[in-house]
Amino acid sequence: MIRQADPIILKTKIVIPALKESTVMRDRLVDSIHSGLKGRLTIVCAPTGFGKTTLLAQWAHTRQHLCAWVSLDERDNDTVRFWRYIAHALAAVIPDAIGDRILQLSQVLPSLSSITFLDALINELFVLPEPVTLILDDYHNIFQKQIHDSFSYLVHHLPETMHLLVATRTELPFSTVQWMAKKEQNQIDTLQLQFTPAEMELFCRSMAGMTLSERYIEQLMLCTEGWVTGLQLMALSLRSEPDYSRFMEECRGNHPRISEYLFHEVVSKLPADIYRFLMKTSVLSRMDPLICDAVTQESGSLRMLTTVRSMNLFLVPLDDQNSWFRYHHLFSQFLQELLKRTDPQQWITSNRLASEAFAERGYLDEAVDHAIASRDFALMETYLARHIPVVLKRGEFATLLRWFESIPSDFTPSPELALLYAFVLTVTGQPERSEHELQLIERECQAMGHSERSRQLQSGIVFVRSNLVFLTGDFDHWLAFMDGILDDNLPENPTYYNFNYNLAEPLVRRTALGLKGLLSTDTETIGIRFTEILEAHGWRHSLIHLYVKQSLCEGYYEWNRMDQCRELLLEMEKTVVNGQIPGLFIPIRIIKARIYITEGRLHLAHAIIEETLETAVKLPDTRWMHALRSCKAGIYVREGRITEAKQELTRLGISAKDKPTFNREFEYLALVRLLGKQRKEAEAIRLLELLKLQSEREQLLSSLVEISNLQALLEYQLGKRSSALKLLHEALLIGERNGYIRSFLDEGTAMAELLTSYLNYKNNQAAASERTGVSEEYVRKLLGLFPIIPKAYTHLTSDLSKSLSRNELNLLQLIRQGATNKQIAAALHLSEGTVKVYLSRLYEKLGVSSRTQALNIVQESHLLNNEGD
Repeated sequence: MIRQADPIILKTKIVIPALKESTVMRDRLVDSIHSGLKGRLTIVCAPTGFGKTTLLAQWAHTRQHLCAWVSLDERDNDTVRFWRYIAHALAAVIPDAIGDRILQLSQVLPSLSSITFLDALINELFVLPEPVTLILDDYHNIFQKQIHDSFSYLVHHLPETMHLLVATRTELPFSTVQWMAKKEQNQIDTLQLQFTPAEMELFCRSMAGMTLSERYIEQLMLCTEGWVTGLQLMALSLRSEPDYSRFMEECRGNHPRISEYLFHEVVSKLPADIYRFLMKTSVLSRMDPLICDAVTQESGSLRMLTTVRSMNLFLVPLDDQNSWFRYHHLFSQFLQELLKRTDPQQWITSNRLASEAFAERGYLDEAVDHAIASRDFALMETYLARHIPVVLKRGEFATLLRWFESIPSDFTPSPELALLYAFVLTVTGQPERSEHELQLIERECQAMGHSERSRQLQSGIVFVRSNLVFLTGDFDHWLAFMDGILDDNLPENPTYYNFNYNLAEPLVRRTALGLKGLLSTDTETIGIRFTEILEAHGWRHSLIHLYVKQSLCEGYYEWNRMDQCRELLLEMEKTVVNGQIPGLFIPIRIIKARIYITEGRLHLAHAIIEETLETAVKLPDTRWMHALRSCKAGIYVREGRITEAKQELTRLGISAKDKPTFNREFEYLALVRLLGKQRKEAEAIRLLELLKLQSEREQLLSSLVEISNLQALLEYQLGKRSSALKLLHEALLIGERNGYIRSFLDEGTAMAELLTSYLNYKNNQAAASERTGVSEEYVRKLLGLFPIIPKAYTHLTSDLSKSLSRNELNLLQLIRQGATNKQIAAALHLSEGTVKVYLSRLYEKLGVSSRTQALNIVQESHLLNNEGD
């Protein structure tokens, strides 16, 4: 089914086109497509007019196979828009549970990189219960390299449950040779798409009601070279042409040259009212009777559309209800060129009328495009200013850039529009261009004096510069700028200040606004000054203010400045209630639970998560509930309540055998902690290795520290000290640069032991060079903050070695070699029962409770005169 949740998705783009009753069935080509399903990719490549779309629709309608369809156009040259349409197309035909997860994934864009999104999408498609074919029609309309790269990635990693069927006028702009070599690619080209004599005869009989002799069929083949659209044009012309021989003689030549002649033959013979209708509506990429009425400025478009369709004048239905239509691309191109050449003023008028009509219906994407086509940039600016908040929420920044950059140099946009352009340049990572625009706008502001308009612009400049500073790290410039406007009024500007920065993350510090875990005194200063200014000018409840506050709150937690964290958290709780803004509400509650955990009040941590779950279960997006269940499972693991933790994680539908994806990292990290408790280190380490690659790609510092810490603890638990210390070093490098504290303290006494081992190892001169970049002061600071410092094993003296018997030293050697109790018994000529007694006594002397801890002492105190593992 097609979900109703996202009104920006045009259903006409993701439904299989209806077939005309007169369509000639091309069984040989349908069979060819079907036989190619055993591979991963089928490409139907031919120039316009060869029936590619009709062929794909025939196959989709006649074969019992799940098909997701997307009709692509030039507006889809936006990575977010492109993949969101594909997500909705897939969700319409696959099981609801998987479809819902895919839709949720698409809503996270562009917060996720396209590759991380694709990793998660591929994993979801991997578990489909039956095969699905994704059909992309008119792929030649896509020219953005990032989309080509991401689509190529999908082809390369396509699960066996999927097949891709692509129709295009040109070759795909990425190599597919390897799939052809492996016989996983099927290609249908121009030669195969040409009508055979038998198909041509059937076509003439079914479409035009003509029965032609074999000679005329041969002449048609020669004239059109099996070109479907050319054949349709000739059939329409022959209806009113008694002398077939003369007409065909005049039409000799290949189809690119005769197309204009044939179109002219057809159009010139039309009644005047139909001709006017076609010319005025030719500007439309899609149409319904109401839009046509507006563009023609006449009523009766429904009747005209019905007439045009009955005449087979290249009108293509876009849905099963015959509500929306478009002209065949080649016919549309001919009409548009004819209109521009014969009546350029009508071209401008029709586009302006179309822009106004689409805007009135709420279709602002088309409204902006038609305003640009009419060169009415003032109208475009009006609609763009109205539409930008929606497009920003959709994350379609490439679309916004395309619109902005269509403005010609001889048109001077308003400073308000220029400021929006500067913001888009900022969020798309183009700081130099954004800075240039901002300087121009600031000069215009100065020329305005202390006017209301100037103050409105200043409000937006504050916002854009605040985003820009985090992209460039130019904190001094921002502070100097802010000092100059502290006394100015910052009036309401919801376009900027109520942009929702967090659509998916359980903690704000994981988002771009939270700098993905970056912490410094500069970022704290910026955050405090920014929120003070917003509060002073009535923006206390704006989303930008609240998100910055929550980022500060989470930063204080990480820095272990708990009093400031609690103070901000209390303020946030009073403001953000009832889950109305999940991106704030959920992080607030998770931080509150973590504070309770640090205080040892685990029952309160459980209570706050349970209370929040009651709200989250009512939210349409289940990812927030998953984050809370992950948090709850983590508390259970900390308490040693393994059964309850397993029950919580089972509800999330994840397992140790999965290929984890970045969008569910929070959940998988909870699973890793459970696996560690269950002594399933290998499974946990596999998950962490996969997650780490994705966190590195996303440059998420907070995750990299947590993952490296968990890897280190698991390796240490296995007795692999060297690898554990190397991984801990990776975490400490990031941690010291950002002042991280809680990421280490929250791991408990096992981390304290590991840090102690790291410190002792670092003090070993022979090993010091391997651990550069982390100060001893930082490590000692961390150790000093643990509530219980473990025994410093390096302080063990030779007295301990003297207190151990020869059998106990031999026992330690065998433990170090990995011997089992049975093997130890055989080596020492003892019973297994006696070995267990000896081990118990040895552990008591060493003050430990496990083999791993005993090995740590051996390594730290050099009891066996060997520092190796």
